[in-house]
Amino acid sequence: MTTRPTNEVSIQQWNTMPREVMEAMEPDGDFAKRHLINPVLLRMLGDVRGRCVLDAGCGQGYFSRMLATRGAHVTGVEPADAMFAYSQEKELALQQGIHYIQADLTRIPDLGSGYDAVVCSMVLPAIPDWKPAMRACVQALRPGGLFLFSVNHPAFEQLLATWRKHGEYRLRRYLEEYEIPLTHATDFHRPISAYLNELAELGCRLREIAEPGLEPDIARETADSEPGIESYVHVPNFLIVAAEHP
Repeated sequence: MTTRPTNEVSIQQWNTMPREVMEAMEPDGDFAKRHLINPVLLRMLGDVRGRCVLDAGCGQGYFSRMLATRGAHVTGVEPADAMFAYSQEKELALQQGIHYIQADLTRIPDLGSGYDAVVCSMVLPAIPDWKPAMRACVQALRPGGLFLFSVNHPAFEQLLATWRKHGEYRLRRYLEEYEIPLTHATDFHRPISAYLNELAELGCRLREIAEPGLEPDIARETADSEPGIESYVHVPNFLIVAAEHP
């Protein structure tokens, strides 16, 4: 019988991420985050000048720094030692006023409930016991505050690898939860309904769902170095959700 990973085991897996990988994320994440995820998150957030934003599961902190550059008052929460240390190091060098906290999102310290927005980008699929993390994000919001989260699109996970192998996307399992091994750690597949039903259970009002596609011109420019990248033009690899605190 396979033992289900715990949050602690998952955090330790992410703690093995090499520094060169974190450095390669500067200044605005990897290819997918630059072209597909970040633009949608920033559009959904709108003008963040003077607003208090929680970057929940901030990793090495690149999105926290993007928000601070745009004038937000940012708190970043990250449990993994290596990524937390990297984000602290960058704050020491850049002095952007970002407050980083090392904590598991499922056991986050009391941050109050005054955040104008909470962003949880590409984090929930990495957490085995994810519902308390989503609850903590919502509880950190002021009334009417905005909760944004992004995940690998549950209907089109591992899009690039599948497209490279078959020239199309194929899916055999969807409804049950299962593990997806990654380079440094493990993600967990869950159907879209799991995330949206939990959002409803927490009393949030759905504002927008986005399934971003790659611009054809960018795909053509990248095709030689990333075979199969045209898949991002035709099929959404990411799901981004905006909801309001009741």
